[in-house]
Amino acid sequence: MRARLLTVVLLLLLAGCTSGGGHDDGRITLRFQSLAWQQESVEANKELVAEWNAAHPDVSVEYVQGSWDSVHDQLLTAFEGGEAPDVIHDASDDLADFAYGGYLADLTDLLSARLKSDVPQRSWRTTTFGDGIYGVPFLQEPRVLIANAAWLKQSGVRIPTPEDPWTWTEFRSVTRKLGDGDGGRYGVAWPLKEPVSATLNLSLSAGGQLFHRDADGRVTVRFGAADAVVPSTIHDQVDTDHSAPGSTLGSGGSDTLPGFFGGRYAMVPLGFSYRQQIAQQAPEGFDWQVLPAPAGADGLAQGVSPQTLSVAEDSPHKKEAAAFVDFLLRPENMVRLALGDWMLPTGTEALADPALHTAKDGWSTGTALAAHLRPAPAQSVRGYPEWKDKVATPAFQEYYSGAIGLDELRTRLERDGNLVLARYQR
Repeated sequence: MRARLLTVVLLLLLAGCTSGGGHDDGRITLRFQSLAWQQESVEANKELVAEWNAAHPDVSVEYVQGSWDSVHDQLLTAFEGGEAPDVIHDASDDLADFAYGGYLADLTDLLSARLKSDVPQRSWRTTTFGDGIYGVPFLQEPRVLIANAAWLKQSGVRIPTPEDPWTWTEFRSVTRKLGDGDGGRYGVAWPLKEPVSATLNLSLSAGGQLFHRDADGRVTVRFGAADAVVPSTIHDQVDTDHSAPGSTLGSGGSDTLPGFFGGRYAMVPLGFSYRQQIAQQAPEGFDWQVLPAPAGADGLAQGVSPQTLSVAEDSPHKKEAAAFVDFLLRPENMVRLALGDWMLPTGTEALADPALHTAKDGWSTGTALAAHLRPAPAQSVRGYPEWKDKVATPAFQEYYSGAIGLDELRTRLERDGNLVLARYQR
């Protein structure tokens, strides 16, 4: 009797240890790890999961909450331990090592023709590594200028539009005019806690490339005149004109908002999604507006690293996972996700939705910039994370603070940077 009881217990334990990806009745469970964090975005994702589950009783999706703060290390641990979620929310600039490491499924033959044609080729380039596609880019975020509308109106400066933006030279002149010169009020505040991506992405407008790939595929850093336009402007605003405070250089975007609301800064360059935080936190009666970032030799071109959805290579249900991704990214659903995150969809049909073209909260300004967005310069550069952390970040921080000059910045980015990148290209 005791032996029979032990046998029953053992069978029950074994049943409980069966993979969560399937059931004895043939039903499949997919784990979807989302990095949505704003309340509207979390609600939109959970609603879509519930709608999928209601329509697909044989393939249910379990919503798993992740965090942008720890996603890279968390995913690496999950991949190596064989515990990765089936559907993975991430950003395109985090995918290269996972794709080359064999952790992500090649989606080339798993995605629908509708989805492939709806997302522009320039967006697909952000998730293409070698000959494979390792994520679907679905949300993107340009950098814009959030401005104190009343302050700009009182100053009499020309208000830029996507059709007639400021040049970088004009932008510097405007910020000199808006500041009071004695450190009480500034024309602009640059939150550059993470200076590298902001500098490189905005530098595309001036024709900056920084990373150059030869015929053999090897990448080298060359800091030319076009690459210097944006960093020189920021440096001069802080260290020469004093139209931007040095105190915000180590700050995140949210850290500048109290000073912005308090009338200390006329403008703050921020990601498009910060509009939600501003709309929620701005004092009653505070008049703000969204302006395009300055333009250069290449117009309003700007680098972005879209948010992505990928499928784990170890998932036993890749076809079903890809079908769920396709459902999430139907045009009407992509619009819901974009509105929830206050970002722009990559899909051309979703981007045309009237809800994303209203003047309220600057939506129309953002959508006008969508055609100018390009893959971030370092998107496919192996070794970029180490180059950014060990070379570029300290070099830009010292340059913006005035500790080193432009020649030293160039030397460190090129000499030290190429030594780092060379180790990844042997």
